[in-house]
Amino acid sequence: MTITIYAARKILTMSDARPVATHVAVKDGKILGAGTLEELQRWGEHTLDETFADKVLMPGFVEGHAHSGAGSVWDGTYLGWFDQKDPDGKVWHGLKTTDEIVARLQEAAATGEGPVVGWGLDPIYMDNVRITRQDLDRATTDRPIVITHASGHIMSMNSKALEMAGLLKQGLNHPAIPLGKDGLPMGELRGPEVMAPAGQKVGYDRKALEGSERGLKAFGRLCVRAGVTTSTDLARIYSPDKVDVMLKTTGAKDFPICLVPFRHGRDMSPADLVAFMKEVKPKSTERCQLGNIKLHADGSIQGFTARLRWPHYQNGAPNGLWYVAPEQLLEVFERALEEDLLVHIHTNGDEASELAIDTLETALKKVPRPDNRFTLQHCQMATPAQFRKAARLGMCVNLFANHHYYWGDEHYKYTVGPERAERMNACRTALDSGVPMTIHSDAPVTPIGPLFTAWAAVTRLTASGRVQGEGEKISVAEALHAITLGAAFTLKMDHLIGSIEAGKRADFAVLDEDPTEVAPEALKDVPVWGTVQGGRIFAAETI
Repeated sequence: MTITIYAARKILTMSDARPVATHVAVKDGKILGAGTLEELQRWGEHTLDETFADKVLMPGFVEGHAHSGAGSVWDGTYLGWFDQKDPDGKVWHGLKTTDEIVARLQEAAATGEGPVVGWGLDPIYMDNVRITRQDLDRATTDRPIVITHASGHIMSMNSKALEMAGLLKQGLNHPAIPLGKDGLPMGELRGPEVMAPAGQKVGYDRKALEGSERGLKAFGRLCVRAGVTTSTDLARIYSPDKVDVMLKTTGAKDFPICLVPFRHGRDMSPADLVAFMKEVKPKSTERCQLGNIKLHADGSIQGFTARLRWPHYQNGAPNGLWYVAPEQLLEVFERALEEDLLVHIHTNGDEASELAIDTLETALKKVPRPDNRFTLQHCQMATPAQFRKAARLGMCVNLFANHHYYWGDEHYKYTVGPERAERMNACRTALDSGVPMTIHSDAPVTPIGPLFTAWAAVTRLTASGRVQGEGEKISVAEALHAITLGAAFTLKMDHLIGSIEAGKRADFAVLDEDPTEVAPEALKDVPVWGTVQGGRIFAAETI
């Protein structure tokens, strides 16, 4: 292929050797170099492309914690509190009352057949009023309703769905199935142990939705609009046939991102899980990086299913759910270390982070691997001592910076109280402790958008406009590093992506403004023109 030199108003390379450039040379989907036109012309015959002459280029953003289900969830009905834009660009207005939720479900129930699927629900915004099965029965009693909450850790069902799942009966005694005053399930199911089989019995198979070609393509469109060129699919449950679907879909000439699917270990033994990852890892391509493992230690804080150390929840709620047995966690860690496989662990509460950190310490005594990069995902309540210990063990953290905006006020009022809410997602402490850090959206829990995530870490503003945790703010430069090289490092891909320098993939986020020159408060509003991924151009308006 010929050499193409792209001119830009400014190129922020994220490379210390040459932080700023005006041109970048690309050949065969890789970067020859970044610098001036005169310097790059030395490579020989080339085409000068001025498509981006008035744009600002950055390394393609790397989303270290998202789910491709952010594309397929839009096949269902959005029931969230905040306005959201779907993969086709349509804005869906947030719902503020139970009546509004019921009305939107009634519209959905009036068409089609099978289960009425909703997503994004979060009653904590409505002063923590729970949505009951009786509320959902107002929408329909003829069809099952299955709703995944915003956190992904709670599911709501109407009476028809509970009946089909075999759960609408007296005598149930399970912490994940809260009961109403009548002794029957009130409508919520908590945690994958209960949610997954119940959903399948009513015709809702989350695994099938995640594996759809249509869903992956929709997710790709969302990524382009956000400037993302590499994204995890963090907690995908796939079998050999699903690997083939992923490779086929991501291998299409118009698929715009590199997908990094982490295989969830929930339904496999540690030995089978590690053996399967070892088997599929060599099948990786430039657009699908296989062989990584995701585990869950606990649930969500706003769903009161996360595991917190004393003093636990401010409102006296029971102390959450464990999603993994310590012995199972240790075995996965040891086997993964032996095969040099990457493991990321969901730990929302500080008790869950403590379990993961201490377990890795034990595993490393048996299987030393200093550069393991096992990553604590969310890690929202971690203490300074936990960050320091994680750094000593060679771990990374991926903090949920968006959480300040979307749930900060609720944590302040309901879940953990002011002091602990102000230190949640402690980006400043993490960096000062020497632990490699990135930040994320957890889409579809919150919308994918690394510039918004960077803004959230820089400003720490809540939805009500309060600064929550002044001392945990980070600089714009640190936030931009987190969504590029920082995320790439946690994926063991920093040799391929994360900066614009010779030898790396030609992955760029194409921006209309310079994020280093706007006010920090305006960082989230920097327009994204589109992306370049592996040398291929994708405009947000036409994707």
